[in-house]
Amino acid sequence: MGGLIPLGDASRRTRRTAAVTLLIIAVNGFVFLEELAGGNAFVRAWSAIPVRIVHGHRIVTLFTSMFMHASWMHIIGNMVFLWAFGPEIEDAMGHGRYLFFYLFGGLAAMLGQVVANPHSHVPCLGASGAIAAVMGAFIVTYPRDRIRTVLFPFIFIGINIPAALLIGFWFLIQLFDFGVVANVQTGGVAYVAHIAGFFFGVLIGPLFRNSRRFDTPRYPY
Repeated sequence: MGGLIPLGDASRRTRRTAAVTLLIIAVNGFVFLEELAGGNAFVRAWSAIPVRIVHGHRIVTLFTSMFMHASWMHIIGNMVFLWAFGPEIEDAMGHGRYLFFYLFGGLAAMLGQVVANPHSHVPCLGASGAIAAVMGAFIVTYPRDRIRTVLFPFIFIGINIPAALLIGFWFLIQLFDFGVVANVQTGGVAYVAHIAGFFFGVLIGPLFRNSRRFDTPRYPY
């Protein structure tokens, strides 16, 4: 999100190491290195191409594509957002539930993109749909938490922003930008995947939550 870098939850401390979030980040990093080595052939083989999916080919790419990225900035930005919101949701759900939630959130996001543009030959790739699901779960789980955030580019200022405001603003940007580029067929940001993933997180995230674990505030609101 231009101008804002979320760094993490300033309102609570997780009870245990975010092992699954760290594993997901490591897998994304490994796959990206494989992309750099394999080039365009690797990208086209393992990214989700909508027209191929709707004809029943390479269905596995709905999963593999969520671990791929288009550039260094793409993967760094996504992993920063994942680390900002993932550990608290992993702590609220538990490791196993969180892993399933993340994967199915990414699947829902990719399916949303395919349904929105079923005839596209443009590869869809990136973790942002799954991360949007995590953010959706976060906004309904910890809406009053404050997120440590850095403002840029002209001056770096660290502030704490309410999660509902930060994530809500991010989601409004997705809706606005989708309205602007909805008819573009030449690639770019997969806004539909972001929106679909976010709604998945808002609606399904609470079902994965472990009620005995999620309310662990560190500071008063």
